[in-house]
Amino acid sequence: MELELVRWLSDNLPSHPLLRIGIGDDAAVLRWPRDGELVVTTDAITDQVDFLLAETDPRLVGHKALGVNLSDLAAMAAEPVAAVVSLVLPRNGGAGFDAKGLAVELYHGMLPLAERFGVAIAGGDTNSWDGPLAISVTAFGRTTERGPLRRSGAKAGDAVLVTGALGGSILGRHLSVEPRVREALLLNERYQLSAGMDISDGLALDASRLAAASGCGVALRLETIPVSDDARRLAERDGRSPLEHALGDGEDFELLFTAALDVAEQMVREQPLDVPVTIIGECVAEPGLWRRDTNGVLTSLEASGFRH
Repeated sequence: MELELVRWLSDNLPSHPLLRIGIGDDAAVLRWPRDGELVVTTDAITDQVDFLLAETDPRLVGHKALGVNLSDLAAMAAEPVAAVVSLVLPRNGGAGFDAKGLAVELYHGMLPLAERFGVAIAGGDTNSWDGPLAISVTAFGRTTERGPLRRSGAKAGDAVLVTGALGGSILGRHLSVEPRVREALLLNERYQLSAGMDISDGLALDASRLAAASGCGVALRLETIPVSDDARRLAERDGRSPLEHALGDGEDFELLFTAALDVAEQMVREQPLDVPVTIIGECVAEPGLWRRDTNGVLTSLEASGFRH
């Protein structure tokens, strides 16, 4: 099966200007650009944890496997370059496909996303076993002139911002991941950002992580948090509030970032992206995660979200 899959990949993966040696040898060789530092990220997703293969189009699973890694590159304001993909397939396949057919469908989900962001699928590995499907992707990117955007640069007085709207991703957006690569590159080029990350485990939990990395606190103004329509629909079903979903659902894969207040206000005025940019709070000297009410009073806020 592996040999057949390698042949299929060799015939179907598009060429890439930076990929000198790809699938078929023991390792890939990239013509690495002279400018920019190497950024590397890896993420694994598994059946029964990150998706339900019996209920999900395998192409969406493949899309998610690559998308979550591109979102990590976006979090660092890095330009995607290449990825390697390792599949651990159920011996009998799944979702109505044999093992090779399942693998091909997974790649059919990855390839349009790879093409959209100029990513070379450089290689990887394939194995099979009696357990559920598992996919591990390692993605490579390069920094731009501004360098990598890190979690650790925020300081008291900076504004806290997000892209898009949050919550309710389980209704479909957790699979149809839209990594904010172009958005992060544009913001990092045009504005002076101080810190950033993507929202994968929930706004509250990830904001607390950014605060801890920066040695400060984050105070959210809950009334300003952009709540998605999915969060409102989900709230009608389970009794939790739309805001609770926006704070803790996770897998939004939007950008959470900080900047000086005047820079943040400029971004909000200009709205340079196809998705909204919203100020949702500010960094404070007191460590931890806080809620600031309309009277300016700070109270502790639970760092809700998904903990691995």
